[in-house]
Amino acid sequence: MSTTKSSGSSFAPLAQPVFAVLWAATVLGNTGSFMRDVASSWLMTDLSASPAAVALVQAAGTLPIFLLAIPAGVLTDILDRRKFLIAVQILLASVSVSLMILANTGMLSVSALIGLTFLGGIGAALMGPTWQAIVPELVKREDIKNAVALNSLGINIARSIGPAAGGLLLAAFGAGVTYGADVASYFIVIAALVWWPRAKNANDALAEGFFGAFRAGLRYTRASKPLHVVLLRAAIFFAFASAIWALLPLVARELLGGDAGFYGILLGAVGAGAIGGALLMPKLRERFNADGLLLGAAVITALVMGALSLAPPKWVAIIVLLFLGGAWITALTTLNGAAQAVLPNWVRGRGLAVYLTVFNGAMTAGSLGWGAVGEAAGVPGALLIGAVGLLVAGFVMHRLKLPAGDADMVPSNHWPEPLVAEPVAHDRGPVLILIEYDVEKHHRTAFLHALDEMSHERRRDGAYGWGVTEDSADPQKIVEWFMVESWAEHLRQHKRVSNADADLQGQVLAYHSGTDKPVVRHFLTINRPGAA
Repeated sequence: MSTTKSSGSSFAPLAQPVFAVLWAATVLGNTGSFMRDVASSWLMTDLSASPAAVALVQAAGTLPIFLLAIPAGVLTDILDRRKFLIAVQILLASVSVSLMILANTGMLSVSALIGLTFLGGIGAALMGPTWQAIVPELVKREDIKNAVALNSLGINIARSIGPAAGGLLLAAFGAGVTYGADVASYFIVIAALVWWPRAKNANDALAEGFFGAFRAGLRYTRASKPLHVVLLRAAIFFAFASAIWALLPLVARELLGGDAGFYGILLGAVGAGAIGGALLMPKLRERFNADGLLLGAAVITALVMGALSLAPPKWVAIIVLLFLGGAWITALTTLNGAAQAVLPNWVRGRGLAVYLTVFNGAMTAGSLGWGAVGEAAGVPGALLIGAVGLLVAGFVMHRLKLPAGDADMVPSNHWPEPLVAEPVAHDRGPVLILIEYDVEKHHRTAFLHALDEMSHERRRDGAYGWGVTEDSADPQKIVEWFMVESWAEHLRQHKRVSNADADLQGQVLAYHSGTDKPVVRHFLTINRPGAA
């Protein structure tokens, strides 16, 4: 059964005007990007007959996404997301303008094409976490999963239209016009972002710097058990499922005896299946929870891989790839939705960037690995091994349940301001925080268990060290301590504590037997006499 219900159909988020406008603009923008990619890949075959050069174009577009996803997530969280997206769109438009000019003047070279493709990949890397992070700003909480599914649907619509439209423009008018169409799509996206009536970010004296935000994001990722589950489930699924994407061109050519056109039809079938899967997702979520959906996606993907290994007739291959598309979008939206649900807004971009890094890393490493397996065992053998591995992994990992995502991550603002004798410089630190509890002996075990659970919250929100001690003269007095790198980071910690964290702290305080609240003390590092 489903754990979260949406407020309506799969198209419910489109009732929100801002989401609808940005979604439509994104579909057009992605369509233009696919048109650009078709033109670049075709031009490279004209510029060089080397397979390595053609492959390098693909690598130049995807490598920045793997390398820069986490830094991009940091920028997503510390900059104004709307202005940041506009700047990235201008960068991408500049890349396509350069390609258009060089193509029209006949000055486009192999190195220029690869270099500009790499710049485009940087833009895509910067944009990815930000587009995902703004979803909760655009729709109601209960519609987030449907919004994620619609975003995936939009990508598949663009993937279905863009290459075909790009190929037609390329054949009829040349690469310059194709690149020009991509440039026009960026103007549409920029206009939508400029129109977006997003509230301006208030001036914040505690605004994070890049490196501090980077460290905070890594601390949160290390300490968040729910996020660990999502990342592990994603890494295992995509490492095995990547076999089908790594070997599909060889399946089309060697096993099925098809040409490039037939390979395009197979990809189109995957896209069509993904669109159908996105439309069915709300109904599926009413019947199955996230774990059931992910297990179903693994089983269907494994069955498709097994069926293709048998070299079926072409029409059968097209049909089974429809099911692959539905399973693929089910897995993508389920895992992405789970990641969205466990991330508070202050670290959402960084958390999603880590998820994208795991996704791209698993797909890249998996593709290389399955290519090697294909060399050793043949394409049918590699597909069968991947299918069996995915099937076994699907059932094994089904025991590790995805987080329900029902925790209230809205800041509670329930911590009182720390007492200070005089103003404290924000960069002063480290800071040691001591909290003294009075816990009766028969409550000690339960208290320590609850306190251990809360230690993860302390580390997620800013602590780099945590511990618990007892008074040697009176073991009933227990002191929790944690370290924060600066006074400003501790003040940020006050703002990051969520309503779910407040409930957890309430469970800890229930074991405190003192008449007053636990005593909280803050200790600031001081320099020794004579020290600089």
